[in-house]
Amino acid sequence: MNFPERFSDLPEYAFPRLRTLLDHHQSGGEVIHMTIGAPMHDFPAWVTDVITENAAGFKGYPPNEGSPELRSAITDWIDRRYGVSMDPDTNVMALNGTREGLYNAAMALCPEQKNGEKPVILCPNPFYQVYMVASLSVRAEPVFVSATAATGHLPNYSGLPKDVLNRTVAAYICSPANPQGAVASRDYWVELIQLAETYDFRIFADECYSEIYRDTAPTGVLTVAQELGADPERITLFNSLSKRSNLAGLRSGLIAGGPETIKRVKQLRNYAGAPLPLPLQAAAAKVWADEAHVVENRALYQEKYTIADEVFAGVQGYMPPEAGFFLWLPVENGEETALRLWQETGVRVLPGAYLSQGDPGQNPGEQFIRVAMVAPKTELRQGLITLRDCIYS
Repeated sequence: MNFPERFSDLPEYAFPRLRTLLDHHQSGGEVIHMTIGAPMHDFPAWVTDVITENAAGFKGYPPNEGSPELRSAITDWIDRRYGVSMDPDTNVMALNGTREGLYNAAMALCPEQKNGEKPVILCPNPFYQVYMVASLSVRAEPVFVSATAATGHLPNYSGLPKDVLNRTVAAYICSPANPQGAVASRDYWVELIQLAETYDFRIFADECYSEIYRDTAPTGVLTVAQELGADPERITLFNSLSKRSNLAGLRSGLIAGGPETIKRVKQLRNYAGAPLPLPLQAAAAKVWADEAHVVENRALYQEKYTIADEVFAGVQGYMPPEAGFFLWLPVENGEETALRLWQETGVRVLPGAYLSQGDPGQNPGEQFIRVAMVAPKTELRQGLITLRDCIYS
């Protein structure tokens, strides 16, 4: 039996790779999980009531693009959050989580060639792994652009050679950034949009952490694009209820963009998509419409920022995250540190190199660990103190 070669050289995914590193060693103490960014705060209690009230909808096929009520709730939220008015029929579509959309956007929107050459898709480095697989799926060359302290932990796409930019068909950008917690400023968005207009490529803006921040809501790409009068087909936004509302399992995401963008993604999804069941769409519509629980959720994370700042006060290289719920902590070697933490304390963290590309010595995540601040506050504080005393004392 023959198997395709197209994905045969993919690196092992981060979490199976982590289990290979740690699981055949004994933990050095009570296990504290700080690896996966799985929200643990409560979601609104009424969500289950809405699902139950609409349970009859499980017997029917759900609409591919999302129910009218869900799409209207999404466009209403975009208007409140970004100050941008969108048509629920032509500018947005519901997703089964954003990973689906981040993948299918490349499949539906990226051309086979650019200026007669193999196309390029730009990816921040470190990055959400679906960016790479989406690029390879459309036979584009993924170009990984390091996002380090020197660049404000966001990729400097403007610094790429012209021959690369001339082949670029799309650029993925995550703001607030996973894992560094850096936020794209208005100036950053302006520069990126202008670069995209100059070299005629699309921006795939992954803003899934946009509602978890310290004080000021991160500027969104749609807001800046509207101010600049940019081509609406150039900007594609992705977001979800996973982090905003602690509903990762509900799988309610959104894609927003120009009418032709949504038309093409919708057409692909007609053949290869899996829309949410109608009862879940009904619940999602209610959740997108409610902000009270989001404010409460954000306040809990703000308390966690304070805990992290207190625990790591005075630790050289500690960078308080602007947003999101990860710490990106500097170490000598992320893989060795993760193994040491596990063997000596039972704390599980993710080596930064597992989220990045590059040979040893060239991987921008190699000297970092990613720590998820999703546990309850008491457990989080204990885990961070244990981590600090193990590797920074």
